[in-house]
Amino acid sequence: GEVFGATPKTTRRRRMLPKTVSAPTFDFGIFAKLFWHFSPRHYVYVNGKAINAMNKMKLIRIFAKNRLWSGRKPLWPRALPVLWAAALLLPAFATRADVVCTNLYSFGGGNDGAHPEAALVQGSDGYFYGTTEDGGANYSGTVFKISTNGTLISLYSFTGTNDGAYPQAALAQGTDGYFYGTTIAGGNTNLNNYGGLSGYGTVFKINDSGTLTSLHSFAGYDGETPQSALVQGSDGNFYGTTTYGGNTSLNSGFGYGTVFKISTNGVLTKLYSFGSIQDTNGNPLDGAYPGAVLVRGADNYFYGTTSQGGTLNYDPGYGTVFKISTNGVLQTLHVFGTVTNGSGQFLDGVNPGSLAQGSDGSFYGTTAQFMITFPFDFVISYSTVFKISTSGVLETLYSFSPYYTIEGFSYSPAVYLVQGSNGNLYGTIHQVPSFGSPYATSGSGSVFKLCTNGVLNTLHSFNYLQDGDGAGPNMLVQSRDGNFYGTTSSFGPGGYGTIFRLTIVPEFQALTLTNGTLNLTWNTEAGGIYQLQSSASLNIPNWTNLGSPATATNGTLTFTDSVTNAPQRFYRVSLAP
Repeated sequence: GEVFGATPKTTRRRRMLPKTVSAPTFDFGIFAKLFWHFSPRHYVYVNGKAINAMNKMKLIRIFAKNRLWSGRKPLWPRALPVLWAAALLLPAFATRADVVCTNLYSFGGGNDGAHPEAALVQGSDGYFYGTTEDGGANYSGTVFKISTNGTLISLYSFTGTNDGAYPQAALAQGTDGYFYGTTIAGGNTNLNNYGGLSGYGTVFKINDSGTLTSLHSFAGYDGETPQSALVQGSDGNFYGTTTYGGNTSLNSGFGYGTVFKISTNGVLTKLYSFGSIQDTNGNPLDGAYPGAVLVRGADNYFYGTTSQGGTLNYDPGYGTVFKISTNGVLQTLHVFGTVTNGSGQFLDGVNPGSLAQGSDGSFYGTTAQFMITFPFDFVISYSTVFKISTSGVLETLYSFSPYYTIEGFSYSPAVYLVQGSNGNLYGTIHQVPSFGSPYATSGSGSVFKLCTNGVLNTLHSFNYLQDGDGAGPNMLVQSRDGNFYGTTSSFGPGGYGTIFRLTIVPEFQALTLTNGTLNLTWNTEAGGIYQLQSSASLNIPNWTNLGSPATATNGTLTFTDSVTNAPQRFYRVSLAP
């Protein structure tokens, strides 16, 4: 194994990332060897007193006879209160002591690509597949795959012509083994899309060796600028959205977007054009600009959002949540900007992003902050996390603090959600540093966990300048190994974005001793493989496995050890890579 994220002293040099330090095992019973790899920023808490981790010999001498905490906050208030059994918790590696963020790859902007703007998808072969919006041999974006140990293979470079250009969405693997995706431009290059790029975008499929087939080029009436990933239905077709297009007699000829389905051989059917329901001023009451991915519900409907439209209060509206059947019948579930506190503030949020389906059957999503700051400061709505039922009952779970201000308006960065195997929501705040204006920000984004009781914890904060780990994290995906993998769209050592792994380090949750029987319980991520080990001394290089490796199926694992008349014993848990 490897200690993911245990690093030497960090450098403040721009775009430089400290190298990962190898060690015999990844665990939270870290033995003395690792103290030589801690930086002066790390502390171990002994009886409530913080001791700098650089004072290695002092720490080693007191390990076996003191109660320990570690990292930058106490993780466990007491070790075992007996001399012959102790459990050490020392994951002092990252923003939080119980989380490790590892940079797997940094894009250099050449043939490997630049600026990944979407989530990864894990293929049936165990590799992760993804796209970069820019870079490649033709500077029009790439498709790549990467192993869990960071070996990247560039599969395809878009030419910017018939095959498409600038893929911004994640890939989706079909039941046939192909990966299906979209590009926001290219295709029919005689057309210029809403953003001024050549072509209205394409749908393509690609195999794991890099052979790409273009399935469809959009023409405007059937959609324009597909920015979101596709999702496969039970009928074998793929379903998706275009941000613009559809009814091109609206919105100065660019339309308000569409929902479509496409077969695996490229037959596309437009299911719905937004703007089909309007007020007397022509505003789209059914929503506008569906730039987020659809989610297939257990009821076989597809659920999605529009970032604008849906209300008379603001032209062209604050967005909607909708569901649509496979034959194109659309139902609006919620119109944002309709729940107020009487002072003009919208408690339900505005401008929703992508949805994530929860194990409870509800859908979870986020909204953006919107604030008028000139000629006076007034918050219209804060960023929120919400859940919504299939019948449209919406509940706000969390409200974020205000974010930065730009040109008289205050916006929050995009927030993306995914539900982990333990039932908690994991999200990223997509923030990229801006420079050269009074409204510049140095924020690089973060990863957070939101528990079902509404408690939010920041797991990792990106710092492109100090840590060199990139900026602008996109949506996460949980791997079959229990870890989370993701991309940042910018910065990193290569300057053009990164691929990272986020590991939730196991912690002892309960230690109980009854008549010589010791019960140890630690937290897990479903799919992770854990091995409990013991040793009579921290100076012994070889630890003894207790039982067989166990694969977690929920949030905890428990092991029972007999310690009757046993000598001093230390425990640790190893997480298989």
